[in-house]
Amino acid sequence: MDDIVSQLLRSEEPSVRWRVRTAVLRERADDGSIRALQDDIRRSPRVEAILNGCRGLAPYAKWRGPHWALLALSNLGYPSGDPALLPLRDVVLGQWLRAGYLVDADVSRITRTSYETAVPRVSGRSRVHASQQGGALLAIIRLGLDDGRASMLAQRLCAWQWPDGGWNCDRDPDTAMSSVHETLLPMRGLAAYADASGDAATRSAAVAAAEVFLTRRVAWRRSSDKPLSADAVKLHYPVYWHFDVLAGLVGLRELDLLDDIRCEPALTMLESRRRTQGGWSADARYWRVADAGSNIESVSWGAVSTRQANEWVTADALAVLAAAGRFPST
Repeated sequence: MDDIVSQLLRSEEPSVRWRVRTAVLRERADDGSIRALQDDIRRSPRVEAILNGCRGLAPYAKWRGPHWALLALSNLGYPSGDPALLPLRDVVLGQWLRAGYLVDADVSRITRTSYETAVPRVSGRSRVHASQQGGALLAIIRLGLDDGRASMLAQRLCAWQWPDGGWNCDRDPDTAMSSVHETLLPMRGLAAYADASGDAATRSAAVAAAEVFLTRRVAWRRSSDKPLSADAVKLHYPVYWHFDVLAGLVGLRELDLLDDIRCEPALTMLESRRRTQGGWSADARYWRVADAGSNIESVSWGAVSTRQANEWVTADALAVLAAAGRFPST
């Protein structure tokens, strides 16, 4: 395992080196050499391509719009508080803080023109794509771009939270359980906001959201030993609004909940997926590099192949295992 870390520390990607140093080896984020590394990240070809690729696109254009660009930068270790990102922040907040999202009424009152921005209540539950506001909240806090409006995102997420701790956009009246897809980013965003603000109510909401995953042993059905889906036990990077077992563990790590016994099956499975040659492979992907279309990227996120490791997946896997005490950090 030490060989894997050594290999990643020689990566051409400064973001991979940053992830290993801060999340696996647990070097201080305010260390001068870490800050210098973040400056390298800001100037890296990957970041340049992401920022260039989002220009002129709708905020939520998959996967290159400003929403996804900020979320990517927040995962890459981009330095905090860069004023160059303020225009992107304002575009994203303008999308998710529109007045229409305050609507919380019976679905029968939602008109065709307000359908996309309204938040209806069906059977007493708000039906909303909360991953959108959750992802925006996570990115803005991580990137040090909060101008006071992040609290509005946090408040709305808390107001829309379901009794089981999560969120769901399904308008079927019989749907009474939260969606792992719609819950992961809100949980992470609320956890980041609570860390930054010290707000106890937001922390409680994030911990309540974690139960959506913990009661499912991260990625398994509550009623059986079957996974939530075939895709849930595959490894991807990035996951965007999707969910898989590694992404769930990453989120629970951010809440310091990996010591919960209900994480054991997922952690054991993750350990078992390590390649004999070292590292972890990406099993599938949600992106493709292209100049036009949907679900496209400006950059590649590495190989999807059982024949070689994927640096991004490997860095996340090591960060999770280190936090769970299953890989000694030095």
